[in-house]
Amino acid sequence: MSSESLLGSAHPAFVYRPLEPAAAPCDVLEPRRQTAPFVFASPHSGRTYPDAFRAASRLDPVTLRRSEDAFLDELYAAAPLFGAPLLRAHFPRAYVDPNREPFELDPAMFEDRLPAHCNTTSPRVTAGLGTVARVVTSGEEIYRRKLRYEDALERIQRFYQPYHAELAKLVADTRRQFGICVLIDCHSMPSVGGPMDQDPGRRRVDVVLGDAHGTSCAPAVMDTAEHLLKSLGFVVARNVPYAGGYTTRHYGQPGEGVHALQVEINRALYMDERAVARGPGLPALADKLARFIDLMVRTDPKTLGTR
Repeated sequence: MSSESLLGSAHPAFVYRPLEPAAAPCDVLEPRRQTAPFVFASPHSGRTYPDAFRAASRLDPVTLRRSEDAFLDELYAAAPLFGAPLLRAHFPRAYVDPNREPFELDPAMFEDRLPAHCNTTSPRVTAGLGTVARVVTSGEEIYRRKLRYEDALERIQRFYQPYHAELAKLVADTRRQFGICVLIDCHSMPSVGGPMDQDPGRRRVDVVLGDAHGTSCAPAVMDTAEHLLKSLGFVVARNVPYAGGYTTRHYGQPGEGVHALQVEINRALYMDERAVARGPGLPALADKLARFIDLMVRTDPKTLGTR
Protein backbone atom coordinates (compact mmCIF):
# COMPACT_ATOMS: atom_id res chain seq x y z
CA MET A 1 0.00 0.00 0.00
CA SER A 2 1.38 3.42 -0.95
CA SER A 3 2.07 6.17 1.53
CA GLU A 4 -0.63 8.34 -0.07
CA SER A 5 -3.28 5.64 0.35
CA LEU A 6 -2.20 5.14 3.96
CA LEU A 7 -2.68 8.83 4.65
CA GLY A 8 -6.00 9.03 2.88
CA SER A 9 -7.77 5.92 4.13
CA ALA A 10 -9.20 4.52 7.33
CA HIS A 11 -6.60 1.78 7.61
CA PRO A 12 -7.64 -0.77 10.25
CA ALA A 13 -4.26 -0.71 11.95
CA PHE A 14 -4.30 2.90 13.03
CA VAL A 15 -6.54 5.78 13.99
CA TYR A 16 -6.47 9.21 12.38
CA ARG A 17 -6.85 11.66 15.26
CA PRO A 18 -7.22 15.29 14.22
CA LEU A 19 -6.82 17.71 17.08
CA GLU A 20 -9.52 20.23 17.92
CA PRO A 21 -10.55 22.59 16.45
CA ALA A 22 -11.00 21.16 12.95
CA ALA A 23 -8.43 23.55 11.47
CA ALA A 24 -5.80 22.43 13.98
CA PRO A 25 -2.11 23.17 13.40
CA CYS A 26 -1.20 19.49 13.62
CA ASP A 27 -2.65 16.03 13.85
CA VAL A 28 -1.66 12.55 14.94
CA LEU A 29 -1.72 9.22 13.16
CA GLU A 30 -1.68 6.74 15.99
CA PRO A 31 -1.96 2.97 16.25
CA ARG A 32 -5.12 1.51 17.70
CA ARG A 33 -2.83 0.28 20.44
CA GLN A 34 0.66 1.64 20.94
CA THR A 35 3.00 -1.32 21.20
CA ALA A 36 6.40 0.37 20.89
CA PRO A 37 8.13 3.04 23.01
CA PHE A 38 8.64 5.26 19.97
CA VAL A 39 7.19 8.57 18.79
CA PHE A 40 7.73 9.88 15.26
CA ALA A 41 7.32 13.58 14.52
CA SER A 42 7.33 15.53 11.25
CA PRO A 43 7.60 19.23 12.15
CA HIS A 44 8.51 20.66 8.74
CA SER A 45 6.27 18.86 6.24
CA GLY A 46 3.35 21.28 6.70
CA ARG A 47 2.03 22.85 3.52
CA THR A 48 -0.99 24.93 4.57
CA TYR A 49 -0.01 28.53 3.79
CA PRO A 50 -2.25 31.29 5.20
CA ASP A 51 -3.45 33.73 2.54
CA ALA A 52 -2.21 36.72 4.54
CA PHE A 53 1.26 35.17 4.72
CA ARG A 54 1.38 34.63 0.96
CA ALA A 55 0.30 38.23 0.42
CA ALA A 56 2.97 39.56 2.79
CA SER A 57 5.73 37.56 1.10
CA ARG A 58 7.79 38.84 -1.80
CA LEU A 59 8.43 35.27 -2.95
CA ASP A 60 6.47 33.03 -5.29
CA PRO A 61 4.74 29.96 -3.79
CA VAL A 62 7.28 27.42 -5.03
CA THR A 63 10.23 29.36 -3.60
CA LEU A 64 8.44 29.51 -0.25
CA ARG A 65 7.83 25.77 -0.39
CA ARG A 66 11.51 24.95 -0.86
CA SER A 67 11.93 25.46 2.89
CA GLU A 68 9.54 22.54 3.53
CA ASP A 69 10.58 19.03 4.36
CA ALA A 70 8.07 18.20 1.67
CA PHE A 71 6.25 14.85 1.78
CA LEU A 72 8.07 13.61 4.91
CA ASP A 73 4.70 12.77 6.46
CA GLU A 74 4.11 10.41 3.53
CA LEU A 75 7.50 8.77 3.88
CA TYR A 76 6.84 7.95 7.54
CA ALA A 77 3.13 7.19 7.20
CA ALA A 78 3.71 3.52 8.07
CA ALA A 79 4.79 4.28 11.65
CA PRO A 80 1.34 3.56 13.15
CA LEU A 81 1.29 0.17 11.40
CA PHE A 82 4.21 -0.78 13.62
CA GLY A 83 2.72 0.46 16.86
CA ALA A 84 4.05 4.04 17.06
CA PRO A 85 2.28 7.41 16.67
CA LEU A 86 3.21 9.96 14.01
CA LEU A 87 2.72 13.66 14.74
CA ARG A 88 2.38 15.90 11.67
CA ALA A 89 2.52 19.70 11.56
CA HIS A 90 0.24 21.32 8.97
CA PHE A 91 1.73 24.82 9.10
CA PRO A 92 4.88 25.53 7.06
CA ARG A 93 8.22 26.21 8.70
CA ALA A 94 8.58 29.43 6.68
CA TYR A 95 5.57 30.71 8.66
CA VAL A 96 6.66 29.53 12.10
CA ASP A 97 9.32 26.94 12.91
CA PRO A 98 8.67 24.45 15.74
CA ASN A 99 12.30 23.30 15.66
CA ARG A 100 13.42 26.54 17.31
CA GLU A 101 13.09 27.94 20.81
CA PRO A 102 9.67 29.56 21.33
CA PHE A 103 10.99 33.11 20.92
CA GLU A 104 14.12 33.09 18.74
CA LEU A 105 13.34 36.31 16.90
CA ASP A 106 15.34 38.76 14.81
CA PRO A 107 14.72 42.35 16.00
CA ALA A 108 15.57 43.66 12.52
CA MET A 109 12.40 41.99 11.20
CA PHE A 110 10.06 43.98 13.44
CA GLU A 111 8.95 47.58 13.47
CA ASP A 112 8.38 47.55 17.23
CA ARG A 113 10.61 46.53 20.13
CA LEU A 114 10.77 42.86 21.10
CA PRO A 115 10.17 41.80 24.74
CA ALA A 116 13.23 41.08 26.85
CA HIS A 117 12.51 37.33 26.99
CA CYS A 118 13.19 36.92 23.25
CA ASN A 119 16.45 35.29 22.20
CA THR A 120 17.73 37.75 19.59
CA THR A 121 21.35 36.58 19.32
CA SER A 122 21.27 32.84 18.59
CA PRO A 123 23.09 31.51 15.51
CA ARG A 124 19.70 30.66 13.99
CA VAL A 125 18.51 34.24 14.38
CA THR A 126 21.77 35.54 12.91
CA ALA A 127 21.23 33.29 9.88
CA GLY A 128 17.69 34.60 9.45
CA LEU A 129 16.15 31.27 10.42
CA GLY A 130 14.58 31.93 13.81
CA THR A 131 11.17 30.90 15.11
CA VAL A 132 9.71 33.29 12.54
CA ALA A 133 12.19 33.16 9.68
CA ARG A 134 13.45 36.22 7.83
CA VAL A 135 14.68 34.16 4.86
CA VAL A 136 13.96 30.84 3.20
CA THR A 137 16.69 28.23 3.27
CA SER A 138 18.12 29.49 -0.05
CA GLY A 139 18.80 32.82 1.67
CA GLU A 140 16.11 34.89 -0.08
CA GLU A 141 14.20 37.43 2.02
CA ILE A 142 10.58 36.42 2.71
CA TYR A 143 8.79 39.68 3.54
CA ARG A 144 7.99 42.87 1.66
CA ARG A 145 8.00 44.94 4.86
CA LYS A 146 8.63 44.61 8.58
CA LEU A 147 6.30 42.70 10.89
CA ARG A 148 4.89 43.62 14.28
CA TYR A 149 5.69 41.54 17.35
CA GLU A 150 2.01 40.67 17.75
CA ASP A 151 2.21 38.88 14.36
CA ALA A 152 4.92 36.58 15.68
CA LEU A 153 3.16 36.08 19.00
CA GLU A 154 -0.04 34.99 17.26
CA ARG A 155 1.82 32.41 15.21
CA ILE A 156 3.62 31.08 18.27
CA GLN A 157 0.41 30.81 20.28
CA ARG A 158 -1.78 29.37 17.51
CA PHE A 159 0.67 26.96 15.89
CA TYR A 160 3.99 26.49 17.69
CA GLN A 161 2.64 25.99 21.21
CA PRO A 162 -0.13 23.49 20.28
CA TYR A 163 2.38 21.45 18.28
CA HIS A 164 4.75 21.20 21.23
CA ALA A 165 1.91 20.57 23.67
CA GLU A 166 0.90 17.54 21.61
CA LEU A 167 4.48 16.35 21.17
CA ALA A 168 5.17 16.67 24.90
CA LYS A 169 2.00 14.69 25.63
CA LEU A 170 2.97 11.90 23.24
CA VAL A 171 6.45 11.69 24.77
CA ALA A 172 5.12 11.72 28.35
CA ASP A 173 2.40 9.16 27.63
CA THR A 174 4.90 6.85 25.92
CA ARG A 175 7.38 7.12 28.76
CA ARG A 176 4.61 6.50 31.29
CA GLN A 177 3.45 3.37 29.45
CA PHE A 178 6.84 1.84 28.63
CA GLY A 179 9.23 3.45 31.08
CA ILE A 180 11.14 5.01 28.17
CA CYS A 181 10.49 6.98 24.99
CA VAL A 182 12.52 7.18 21.78
CA LEU A 183 11.59 10.26 19.75
CA ILE A 184 12.50 10.16 16.06
CA ASP A 185 12.43 13.72 14.70
CA CYS A 186 11.88 13.37 10.95
CA HIS A 187 13.44 15.84 8.51
CA SER A 188 14.71 16.14 4.96
CA MET A 189 17.68 18.07 3.62
CA PRO A 190 18.66 19.57 0.26
CA SER A 191 20.93 17.27 -1.72
CA VAL A 192 23.59 19.99 -1.92
CA GLY A 193 24.62 22.32 0.90
CA GLY A 194 23.16 25.79 0.47
CA PRO A 195 24.56 29.26 1.13
CA MET A 196 23.23 29.24 4.70
CA ASP A 197 24.84 25.88 5.52
CA GLN A 198 28.24 24.82 6.81
CA ASP A 199 28.81 22.72 3.65
CA PRO A 200 27.91 25.09 0.78
CA GLY A 201 28.06 23.46 -2.64
CA ARG A 202 28.83 19.97 -1.32
CA ARG A 203 26.79 16.93 -2.28
CA ARG A 204 25.36 15.15 0.72
CA VAL A 205 24.99 11.55 1.83
CA ASP A 206 21.62 9.77 1.91
CA VAL A 207 20.94 10.17 5.63
CA VAL A 208 22.38 12.30 8.43
CA LEU A 209 21.66 11.25 12.01
CA GLY A 210 21.84 13.87 14.75
CA ASP A 211 22.10 13.25 18.47
CA ALA A 212 23.43 16.68 19.50
CA HIS A 213 26.93 15.20 19.51
CA GLY A 214 26.10 12.34 21.83
CA THR A 215 23.92 14.19 24.34
CA SER A 216 20.30 13.61 23.23
CA CYS A 217 20.12 9.81 23.27
CA ALA A 218 21.91 6.73 24.50
CA PRO A 219 24.80 5.73 22.20
CA ALA A 220 23.06 2.47 21.32
CA VAL A 221 20.07 4.34 19.86
CA MET A 222 22.34 6.12 17.39
CA ASP A 223 24.35 2.94 16.74
CA THR A 224 21.21 0.88 16.07
CA ALA A 225 19.67 3.44 13.73
CA GLU A 226 22.92 3.79 11.78
CA HIS A 227 23.37 0.02 11.49
CA LEU A 228 19.80 -0.54 10.29
CA LEU A 229 19.91 2.27 7.73
CA LYS A 230 23.23 1.06 6.35
CA SER A 231 21.84 -2.48 6.11
CA LEU A 232 19.06 -1.05 3.93
CA GLY A 233 21.60 0.44 1.54
CA PHE A 234 21.79 4.04 2.75
CA VAL A 235 25.01 6.04 3.06
CA VAL A 236 24.87 7.51 6.56
CA ALA A 237 26.72 10.28 8.41
CA ARG A 238 26.55 11.48 12.00
CA ASN A 239 25.94 15.05 13.17
CA VAL A 240 27.43 16.76 10.09
CA PRO A 241 26.05 19.01 8.79
CA TYR A 242 23.05 18.60 11.12
CA ALA A 243 23.44 17.59 14.76
CA GLY A 244 19.85 18.24 15.80
CA GLY A 245 17.78 21.33 16.52
CA TYR A 246 15.63 22.52 19.38
CA THR A 247 13.43 19.40 19.41
CA THR A 248 16.38 17.02 19.70
CA ARG A 249 18.09 19.05 22.39
CA HIS A 250 14.98 19.95 24.37
CA TYR A 251 13.29 16.54 24.51
CA GLY A 252 16.39 14.36 24.52
CA GLN A 253 17.01 13.61 28.20
CA PRO A 254 18.64 10.16 28.27
CA GLY A 255 19.05 10.25 32.03
CA GLU A 256 15.28 10.65 32.33
CA GLY A 257 14.51 7.86 29.87
CA VAL A 258 13.72 10.07 26.88
CA HIS A 259 15.95 9.66 23.83
CA ALA A 260 15.73 11.97 20.80
CA LEU A 261 17.33 11.30 17.42
CA GLN A 262 17.05 13.57 14.38
CA VAL A 263 16.93 11.84 10.98
CA GLU A 264 17.65 13.91 7.85
CA ILE A 265 16.78 12.32 4.48
CA ASN A 266 18.37 13.55 1.24
CA ARG A 267 15.58 15.06 -0.88
CA ALA A 268 17.13 13.89 -4.14
CA LEU A 269 16.14 10.35 -3.15
CA TYR A 270 12.43 11.04 -3.50
CA MET A 271 11.51 14.44 -4.94
CA ASP A 272 12.14 17.12 -7.56
CA GLU A 273 13.76 19.69 -5.30
CA ARG A 274 13.32 22.66 -7.63
CA ALA A 275 9.65 22.05 -8.42
CA VAL A 276 8.81 20.69 -4.92
CA ALA A 277 7.12 17.69 -6.51
CA ARG A 278 7.05 13.99 -5.70
CA GLY A 279 9.68 12.05 -7.60
CA PRO A 280 9.69 8.48 -8.89
CA GLY A 281 11.80 7.35 -5.95
CA LEU A 282 9.21 8.22 -3.30
CA PRO A 283 7.34 4.86 -3.13
CA ALA A 284 10.54 2.82 -2.89
CA LEU A 285 11.97 5.13 -0.24
CA ALA A 286 8.73 4.94 1.76
CA ASP A 287 8.99 1.14 1.63
CA LYS A 288 12.60 1.26 2.87
CA LEU A 289 11.71 3.62 5.69
CA ALA A 290 8.79 1.37 6.65
CA ARG A 291 11.31 -1.46 6.95
CA PHE A 292 13.57 0.78 9.04
CA ILE A 293 10.67 1.69 11.34
CA ASP A 294 9.69 -1.96 11.71
CA LEU A 295 13.21 -3.04 12.61
CA MET A 296 13.80 -0.07 14.90
CA VAL A 297 10.64 -0.47 16.96
CA ARG A 298 11.20 -4.21 17.33
CA THR A 299 14.62 -3.66 18.90
CA ASP A 300 14.65 -4.71 22.53
CA PRO A 301 14.83 -1.54 24.66
CA LYS A 302 17.42 -3.27 26.83
CA THR A 303 19.58 -3.72 23.72
CA LEU A 304 19.25 -0.01 23.03
CA GLY A 305 20.57 0.64 26.49
CA THR A 306 17.48 2.61 27.43
CA ARG A 307 16.62 0.71 30.60
